[in-house]
Amino acid sequence: MADLHSTTTRAAMRNHKFKVFAKERPGALPMPASRDVQALTDPKVFDKWARDAAGIRAVERDDNVITMFDVIGEDFWSGGGITAKTVSAALRAIGPRPVEVQINSPGGDMFEGIAIYNVLREHPQPITVKIMGMAASAASIIAMAGDEIQIGAASFVMIHNCWVIAVGNRNDLEEVAEFLEPFDQAMVDLYAARTGQETKLIAKWMDAETYMSGSQAIERGFADALLSADKLTTDKSAQSHDRQINDLRAMELSLVAGGQSRTDARARINKIKGTPGAARDTDTPGAVDLSWIGLAASLSQSLSV
Repeated sequence: MADLHSTTTRAAMRNHKFKVFAKERPGALPMPASRDVQALTDPKVFDKWARDAAGIRAVERDDNVITMFDVIGEDFWSGGGITAKTVSAALRAIGPRPVEVQINSPGGDMFEGIAIYNVLREHPQPITVKIMGMAASAASIIAMAGDEIQIGAASFVMIHNCWVIAVGNRNDLEEVAEFLEPFDQAMVDLYAARTGQETKLIAKWMDAETYMSGSQAIERGFADALLSADKLTTDKSAQSHDRQINDLRAMELSLVAGGQSRTDARARINKIKGTPGAARDTDTPGAVDLSWIGLAASLSQSLSV
């Protein structure tokens, strides 16, 4: 593994003049005793992902590849989502071989991302992570499990503090902040171990919700090498689907931020949209039903009243 890392480092410094800090996979991250609290992704991140990264895929895929082109955690709207359970099953199917993890995700449930990271770091063979599009929030944690991390020049890594939706008085909110603090610190320590950067600087970047381009990610140690542009493509059908589902996720979080439960928010959206994930009756492969969007506008207007 040392030879692989040193070769990658020399090539990156010779071709791109970047400083690479690649380290061995850091240790396991702590998990909360109770999963009643979900650390989510800010809706603004979903919007950026939909605008800049939706639909980006790899040109090639082998049988030792795990793809993460979805939100982290179970997703009500698509019926999918990346979970520790599905990743564990994929690793069992691949067996004791090197693994490639392809990531284009806006994040999602931070604690599910931690669980996936912990699963990946236990794999006995080398893991190559390829960031194509975006590895934001929980997905950036997963990326740190790679022995080698490659990133597209136009791709992004985004790191931030645990983001939750909380309701209550000042005592309740202080309790939530106290609960989240050790997990923020654990992420600081993880990023610092992988990158070689100072913990105070990492914490500052997390406070600012920092996006790093491919070159910045390499320079700061969050990746090791650039991913060749000819290895990436944009699947227009997947892009359309990603954006449609993304609008529903962002709308749900906006309603929850307004004080509704997730169950009530989903019921309200379904009232104007219909069944989640329902496909339009069409002969066009990959077509998605966008007819609900006009109705959704009325919901957005009602939220601003």
